[in-house]
Amino acid sequence: MTLIDDTELANTRGKLKELEMRYAARCHETPGNPHVHDLTLQSLRRLINQLKEEIARYEAHRTGRREAVR
Repeated sequence: MTLIDDTELANTRGKLKELEMRYAARCHETPGNPHVHDLTLQSLRRLINQLKEEIARYEAHRTGRREAVR
C-alpha cells in the first residue's frame, strides 16, 4: 500500500498507535497457548513495521517534493 495524501497519513498513524497499544497489551498477557501468543506478537510486529515503513516513505517523498519546489 502507498499513502497518497495527508488524510491517509493521519489514518495510518492512528492504526499504528492502535497496533502498538495492542502489541504492548499482548506482551503483558499470560498466554493460554505460548505458540499462538508468539505468532500473534510476530504478526502484530510485522504490521507495525509495515505501517512505519509506509509513513517513512510518504514523509520522505513529501519532503523531497518540497525541496524540489524551492
